[in-house]
Amino acid sequence: FGLGGFLIVASGRRRVSPGGISVAIHANALPSDYELGEYRLVSVLGEGGFGITYQAEDCNLNCPVAIKEYLPTQLAKRLEDGTVVSLSATHAPYFGDWKRRFLDEARVLARFRHPSIVRVLRFFEGNGTAYLVMEMEQGTTLEHYLKQLNRPPSQQELDAIIGPVLDGLGVVHAAGYLHRDIKPQNIIIRPDGSPVLIDFGAARLEVTGRSRTLTSVYTPGYAAPEQYAEHGRLGPWTDLYALGAVLY
Repeated sequence: FGLGGFLIVASGRRRVSPGGISVAIHANALPSDYELGEYRLVSVLGEGGFGITYQAEDCNLNCPVAIKEYLPTQLAKRLEDGTVVSLSATHAPYFGDWKRRFLDEARVLARFRHPSIVRVLRFFEGNGTAYLVMEMEQGTTLEHYLKQLNRPPSQQELDAIIGPVLDGLGVVHAAGYLHRDIKPQNIIIRPDGSPVLIDFGAARLEVTGRSRTLTSVYTPGYAAPEQYAEHGRLGPWTDLYALGAVLY
Protein backbone atom coordinates (compact mmCIF):
# COMPACT_ATOMS: atom_id res chain seq x y z
CA PHE A 1 0.00 0.00 0.00
CA GLY A 2 1.08 3.52 -0.36
CA LEU A 3 -0.67 6.68 0.47
CA GLY A 4 -0.91 10.27 -0.63
CA GLY A 5 1.65 12.87 0.33
CA PHE A 6 4.77 10.81 -0.25
CA LEU A 7 6.48 8.66 -2.83
CA ILE A 8 6.82 4.89 -2.67
CA VAL A 9 9.37 3.38 -5.05
CA ALA A 10 7.87 0.07 -6.06
CA SER A 11 9.84 -3.06 -6.67
CA GLY A 12 10.29 -3.93 -10.31
CA ARG A 13 11.97 -2.67 -13.45
CA ARG A 14 12.85 0.98 -14.00
CA ARG A 15 13.70 3.04 -17.07
CA VAL A 16 15.51 6.35 -17.50
CA SER A 17 13.53 9.12 -19.14
CA PRO A 18 15.11 11.50 -21.70
CA GLY A 19 15.66 13.97 -18.86
CA GLY A 20 17.65 11.41 -16.90
CA ILE A 21 14.94 10.72 -14.31
CA SER A 22 14.51 7.12 -13.17
CA VAL A 23 10.90 6.04 -13.64
CA ALA A 24 9.30 2.86 -12.30
CA ILE A 25 7.73 0.57 -14.92
CA HIS A 26 4.62 -1.28 -13.80
CA ALA A 27 4.16 -3.79 -16.59
CA ASN A 28 1.31 -5.62 -14.89
CA ALA A 29 -0.67 -2.58 -13.75
CA LEU A 30 -3.96 -1.29 -15.11
CA PRO A 31 -3.62 2.11 -16.84
CA SER A 32 -4.44 5.47 -15.28
CA ASP A 33 -8.09 6.55 -15.66
CA TYR A 34 -9.18 2.90 -15.78
CA GLU A 35 -12.62 2.57 -14.18
CA LEU A 36 -13.36 -0.14 -11.60
CA GLY A 37 -17.04 0.35 -10.89
CA GLU A 38 -17.35 3.66 -9.08
CA TYR A 39 -13.57 4.01 -8.77
CA ARG A 40 -11.15 5.63 -11.22
CA LEU A 41 -7.49 4.64 -11.02
CA VAL A 42 -5.06 7.54 -10.75
CA SER A 43 -1.60 5.99 -10.39
CA VAL A 44 0.34 3.00 -9.12
CA LEU A 45 1.53 3.28 -5.52
CA GLY A 46 3.31 -0.04 -5.29
CA GLU A 47 3.74 -3.38 -7.03
CA GLY A 48 5.01 -6.67 -5.66
CA GLY A 49 4.80 -10.40 -6.22
CA PHE A 50 1.39 -10.64 -4.54
CA GLY A 51 -0.46 -7.68 -6.02
CA ILE A 52 -0.60 -4.07 -7.11
CA THR A 53 -1.75 -1.07 -5.10
CA TYR A 54 -3.26 1.96 -6.82
CA GLN A 55 -4.19 5.44 -5.79
CA ALA A 56 -7.76 5.90 -6.96
CA GLU A 57 -10.72 8.24 -6.73
CA ASP A 58 -14.14 7.32 -5.42
CA CYS A 59 -16.24 9.00 -8.10
CA ASN A 60 -19.42 8.85 -5.99
CA LEU A 61 -17.95 10.44 -2.87
CA ASN A 62 -15.27 12.45 -4.70
CA CYS A 63 -12.52 11.35 -2.33
CA PRO A 64 -9.19 9.50 -2.68
CA VAL A 65 -8.81 5.82 -1.79
CA ALA A 66 -6.16 3.13 -2.10
CA ILE A 67 -7.06 -0.06 -3.96
CA LYS A 68 -5.09 -3.30 -3.78
CA GLU A 69 -5.49 -5.75 -6.65
CA TYR A 70 -4.85 -9.45 -6.10
CA LEU A 71 -2.34 -10.44 -8.80
CA PRO A 72 0.25 -13.02 -7.68
CA THR A 73 2.71 -13.02 -10.58
CA GLN A 74 3.84 -16.55 -9.77
CA LEU A 75 0.32 -17.80 -10.42
CA ALA A 76 -1.36 -15.40 -12.83
CA LYS A 77 -0.97 -12.86 -15.62
CA ARG A 78 -2.95 -10.01 -17.12
CA LEU A 79 -4.46 -10.17 -20.61
CA GLU A 80 -4.67 -7.18 -22.93
CA ASP A 81 -8.31 -6.55 -21.99
CA GLY A 82 -7.36 -6.17 -18.31
CA THR A 83 -8.58 -9.59 -17.22
CA VAL A 84 -6.42 -11.61 -14.83
CA VAL A 85 -6.07 -15.34 -15.57
CA SER A 86 -3.98 -18.16 -14.13
CA LEU A 87 -0.74 -19.02 -15.92
CA SER A 88 -1.90 -22.54 -16.68
CA ALA A 89 -4.44 -25.19 -15.73
CA THR A 90 -1.96 -26.38 -13.10
CA HIS A 91 -1.87 -22.95 -11.48
CA ALA A 92 -5.64 -22.36 -11.66
CA PRO A 93 -6.66 -24.17 -8.42
CA TYR A 94 -4.03 -22.32 -6.39
CA PHE A 95 -4.90 -18.96 -7.94
CA GLY A 96 -8.57 -19.50 -7.08
CA ASP A 97 -7.84 -20.77 -3.58
CA TRP A 98 -5.67 -17.79 -2.68
CA LYS A 99 -8.16 -15.37 -4.18
CA ARG A 100 -10.74 -16.76 -1.76
CA ARG A 101 -8.25 -16.37 1.09
CA PHE A 102 -7.54 -12.79 -0.04
CA LEU A 103 -11.28 -12.04 0.21
CA ASP A 104 -11.63 -13.89 3.52
CA GLU A 105 -8.81 -11.85 5.02
CA ALA A 106 -10.39 -8.67 3.64
CA ARG A 107 -13.60 -9.51 5.50
CA VAL A 108 -11.68 -9.81 8.75
CA LEU A 109 -9.63 -6.64 8.21
CA ALA A 110 -12.80 -4.71 7.39
CA ARG A 111 -14.03 -5.38 10.94
CA PHE A 112 -10.98 -3.81 12.57
CA ARG A 113 -11.43 -0.32 13.95
CA HIS A 114 -8.08 0.74 15.33
CA PRO A 115 -6.29 4.06 14.70
CA SER A 116 -3.00 2.27 13.99
CA ILE A 117 -4.41 -0.14 11.38
CA VAL A 118 -5.31 1.03 7.89
CA ARG A 119 -9.09 0.87 7.47
CA VAL A 120 -10.61 -1.40 4.84
CA LEU A 121 -13.71 0.19 3.30
CA ARG A 122 -14.92 -2.59 1.03
CA PHE A 123 -13.83 -5.42 -1.26
CA PHE A 124 -15.17 -6.82 -4.50
CA GLU A 125 -14.39 -9.10 -7.43
CA GLY A 126 -13.84 -8.07 -11.05
CA ASN A 127 -11.55 -8.70 -14.04
CA GLY A 128 -11.23 -12.30 -12.90
CA THR A 129 -9.57 -11.25 -9.66
CA ALA A 130 -10.31 -9.40 -6.39
CA TYR A 131 -9.86 -5.86 -5.06
CA LEU A 132 -9.49 -4.35 -1.61
CA VAL A 133 -10.47 -0.68 -1.08
CA MET A 134 -8.84 1.19 1.80
CA GLU A 135 -8.75 4.67 3.24
CA MET A 136 -6.06 6.89 1.79
CA GLU A 137 -3.80 7.85 4.66
CA GLN A 138 -1.90 11.13 4.46
CA GLY A 139 1.63 11.14 5.77
CA THR A 140 5.09 9.79 5.12
CA THR A 141 6.67 6.37 5.55
CA LEU A 142 8.71 5.71 8.67
CA GLU A 143 11.67 5.21 6.33
CA HIS A 144 11.28 8.71 4.90
CA TYR A 145 10.46 10.16 8.32
CA LEU A 146 13.78 8.91 9.69
CA LYS A 147 15.69 10.32 6.71
CA GLN A 148 14.05 13.70 7.24
CA LEU A 149 14.84 13.55 10.96
CA ASN A 150 18.52 13.23 10.03
CA ARG A 151 19.42 12.00 13.53
CA PRO A 152 18.66 8.99 15.74
CA PRO A 153 15.11 9.27 17.11
CA SER A 154 14.71 9.85 20.82
CA GLN A 155 13.17 7.26 23.14
CA GLN A 156 10.05 9.43 23.41
CA GLU A 157 9.72 9.61 19.62
CA LEU A 158 10.13 5.83 19.31
CA ASP A 159 7.59 5.18 22.06
CA ALA A 160 5.02 7.35 20.25
CA ILE A 161 5.41 5.17 17.15
CA ILE A 162 5.99 1.65 18.45
CA GLY A 163 3.43 1.67 21.28
CA PRO A 164 0.40 2.30 19.03
CA VAL A 165 1.72 -0.14 16.40
CA LEU A 166 2.01 -2.86 19.07
CA ASP A 167 -1.54 -2.12 20.20
CA GLY A 168 -2.78 -2.47 16.62
CA LEU A 169 -0.87 -5.71 16.13
CA GLY A 170 -2.46 -7.05 19.29
CA VAL A 171 -5.88 -6.58 17.71
CA VAL A 172 -4.79 -8.32 14.53
CA HIS A 173 -3.14 -11.23 16.35
CA ALA A 174 -6.15 -11.71 18.62
CA ALA A 175 -8.25 -12.25 15.48
CA GLY A 176 -5.85 -14.96 14.31
CA TYR A 177 -4.13 -12.97 11.56
CA LEU A 178 -0.57 -11.83 10.93
CA HIS A 179 0.90 -8.90 9.05
CA ARG A 180 3.96 -10.81 7.74
CA ASP A 181 5.75 -7.83 6.19
CA ILE A 182 6.43 -5.19 8.84
CA LYS A 183 9.13 -2.78 7.71
CA PRO A 184 9.75 1.01 7.74
CA GLN A 185 8.00 1.37 4.36
CA ASN A 186 4.80 -0.16 5.79
CA ILE A 187 4.45 2.20 8.75
CA ILE A 188 2.98 5.60 7.90
CA ILE A 189 3.56 8.60 10.14
CA ARG A 190 0.59 10.96 9.88
CA PRO A 191 1.00 14.75 10.04
CA ASP A 192 0.01 14.64 13.75
CA GLY A 193 2.81 12.13 14.43
CA SER A 194 0.57 9.09 14.97
CA PRO A 195 1.49 5.85 13.16
CA VAL A 196 -0.64 3.57 11.00
CA LEU A 197 0.35 0.09 9.85
CA ILE A 198 -0.40 -0.58 6.18
CA ASP A 199 -0.13 -3.43 3.67
CA PHE A 200 -1.55 -6.61 5.18
CA GLY A 201 -1.38 -8.29 1.77
CA ALA A 202 1.71 -10.47 2.21
CA ALA A 203 0.79 -14.16 2.33
CA ARG A 204 2.52 -17.51 2.27
CA LEU A 205 1.80 -19.39 -0.91
CA GLU A 206 2.77 -23.01 -1.25
CA VAL A 207 2.13 -25.50 -4.00
CA THR A 208 2.35 -28.81 -2.20
CA GLY A 209 3.29 -31.94 -4.06
CA ARG A 210 4.83 -29.95 -6.92
CA SER A 211 8.40 -29.29 -7.88
CA ARG A 212 7.70 -25.59 -7.77
CA THR A 213 7.13 -23.86 -4.45
CA LEU A 214 5.75 -20.36 -4.12
CA THR A 215 7.68 -18.87 -1.25
CA SER A 216 6.63 -16.28 1.29
CA VAL A 217 6.30 -12.65 0.37
CA TYR A 218 8.84 -11.04 2.69
CA THR A 219 11.50 -8.34 2.91
CA PRO A 220 15.07 -9.51 3.55
CA GLY A 221 16.52 -7.90 6.65
CA TYR A 222 13.13 -7.66 8.35
CA ALA A 223 11.72 -11.15 7.79
CA ALA A 224 11.98 -13.68 10.61
CA PRO A 225 14.06 -16.85 10.01
CA GLU A 226 10.93 -19.01 9.68
CA GLN A 227 9.82 -16.95 6.65
CA TYR A 228 12.85 -18.16 4.71
CA ALA A 229 12.06 -21.82 5.42
CA GLU A 230 9.86 -23.82 3.05
CA HIS A 231 7.73 -25.08 5.92
CA GLY A 232 8.48 -22.50 8.60
CA ARG A 233 5.90 -22.06 11.38
CA LEU A 234 4.64 -18.49 11.43
CA GLY A 235 2.90 -16.81 14.36
CA PRO A 236 2.69 -13.51 16.27
CA TRP A 237 6.41 -13.94 17.01
CA THR A 238 7.05 -13.49 13.28
CA ASP A 239 5.62 -9.96 13.36
CA LEU A 240 7.40 -9.14 16.63
CA TYR A 241 10.74 -10.18 15.09
CA ALA A 242 10.11 -7.80 12.19
CA LEU A 243 9.14 -4.97 14.52
CA GLY A 244 12.35 -5.62 16.45
CA ALA A 245 14.26 -5.35 13.18
CA VAL A 246 12.53 -2.01 12.50
CA LEU A 247 13.64 -0.74 15.91
CA TYR A 248 17.17 -1.98 15.29
